[in-house]
Amino acid sequence: MHLAETAWAKINLALHVRRRREDGYHEIETLFAFVDAGDRLTARSAPRDELRVVGEFSGQLTDPFGNIVAKALSALPRPDGLAITLEKNLPVAAGLGGGSADAGAVFRLVREAHGLPDDWRERAAKLGADVPACVESMACVGRGTGTDLEPVENDLAGTAVLLVNPRVPLATGPVFAAWDGVDRGSLLVGPASLIAREGRNDLEASAISLCPAIADVLEELRRMDADRVRMSGSGATCFALFRSHDVMREAAERLALRRPEWWQMAGNLR
Repeated sequence: MHLAETAWAKINLALHVRRRREDGYHEIETLFAFVDAGDRLTARSAPRDELRVVGEFSGQLTDPFGNIVAKALSALPRPDGLAITLEKNLPVAAGLGGGSADAGAVFRLVREAHGLPDDWRERAAKLGADVPACVESMACVGRGTGTDLEPVENDLAGTAVLLVNPRVPLATGPVFAAWDGVDRGSLLVGPASLIAREGRNDLEASAISLCPAIADVLEELRRMDADRVRMSGSGATCFALFRSHDVMREAAERLALRRPEWWQMAGNLR
């Protein structure tokens, strides 16, 4: 048996932080969306679970036992093992849910090979707040810590998107800790395009305070002929949405010449 899955990059088209909870987590409202590019996982049957990591960002995953792919494998009952090769194309600690997307891809691999237990959503949530959304990797609204999912009219599917990261890892915890605590209101109700247009990312200011390069990325993206520019998640990756793939590709080429040291990935929203 040989299986393959793409761990679609997750972006937050809007991310509203509503309050700090007593358990240390935050109540959020977010519009999840997914790009048709990301990490790549291949799997084959094996006597026991195995994990091999390759790709541009493989060196950033130094703890094989702490890797969320290994944890996802351990969370799912199966009659035999899976030997997985993870091609790590997404930067780590980048606001793209890379690890969560990898875990979501593992859930899909196991679903194809053996099916998932009825409580798979609870198992996914224990691995991370973004993991349940990443299992299906379709646009949706997340509430609570991000695990309470609601469907959304996805009128942005097919939209050209450019992801840009200054190659500075940024941990999620400190960004949330630096949030100013001001509740600026809820997401609007409506199709994805409306929520994205009228929404915001409440973590942007705190992320920039910890990683000033984010402001440079946003400034560069706002110089483009883009419909929407915003930071994703807790940073440091930012995204720009474009009316056409051609416009996006030209913008990406110009940016690569100006800032060759930055990482970028182009694609379309799923």
